[in-house]
Amino acid sequence: MAAWKPAYLIHGDAHGRIAERRARLRTMAEAESGVEAVEVFEGDAATPEAVRAALNAMTFAMGRRFVIVDGAERWKDAEVEEHLTAVLNDVPPDTTVAFFAREDGRAKAPASLVGLVKKAGDVAVEATPKARDLPAWAIAEAERLGVRLERPAAQALVASVGERQQRLLRELEKLAIEYGPGATLGPEEVEAAARSAERQVWGLVDALVARNGAAATQAFLELRAQGEAIPRLVPLIARRVRDVLAIAARLEAGESPAQIKETIRGNPWATDRRIREARATDADSLRRALEALADLEVATRGGSELDDDTAALRAIAAIAA
Repeated sequence: MAAWKPAYLIHGDAHGRIAERRARLRTMAEAESGVEAVEVFEGDAATPEAVRAALNAMTFAMGRRFVIVDGAERWKDAEVEEHLTAVLNDVPPDTTVAFFAREDGRAKAPASLVGLVKKAGDVAVEATPKARDLPAWAIAEAERLGVRLERPAAQALVASVGERQQRLLRELEKLAIEYGPGATLGPEEVEAAARSAERQVWGLVDALVARNGAAATQAFLELRAQGEAIPRLVPLIARRVRDVLAIAARLEAGESPAQIKETIRGNPWATDRRIREARATDADSLRRALEALADLEVATRGGSELDDDTAALRAIAAIAA
């Protein structure tokens, strides 16, 4: 059995790693004490007051009791001090409470919670490596997965997929499955995988331009589950919307599709598609979509009290409306 401490706090901006640690802790807890001895607080139910009540409640469960709390990044210092100071200074016997905080922008684990857990147990920070360190990190993760990732390939992976660890890890896992144990992965293999990932991003963009809210929401949630960063998605979507808006404005001004095609360089197939998209909507709707995307960009830079995912889903709903 593990030597459990009374309290843990796992926080940082490496959301994928935090989710993995939360899942692993829950699995270990259920294996040791049974499902009935594990209490999970998440969403609106995860409040300092609710955690205090749970830790102070009597329990007849046999063995160690586990209380897992997700979402501590939403808490304020004052409510932590009010409800958790006493109970974390004297955690009940045979009890472990674990707090998880996925930090992003202004959403941070309260300093008071960090201090209290340090006294009672362990605090761990799961931070995203700096951009210059990501290729080395990807090489090490590939080795753990049983494949060899060449440094140029690691650099290409970061350049094409982005700097989100969870997304990088998902791509490495897919590469490891596709090529098998012991494989050596060079830039060509990585670039092929990146093109596949990019197609998923364009699926979201296609759905948004078509104002298909259900398809856009589904595509967005799938990309986020893979670790795709919202700040990377917003410029891609905005660029596409601007392209279609420029064509829609010209159509509304009386130009024909043939006249527009004559003045646009690039892939004729892509131009035809942009023209079809423009004819299926109108310039005013596209302008409102750009406004929603601009608001979303501000929100993801700390300009809103909403978390990034909520802000993005609201933007998708506004664009598709």
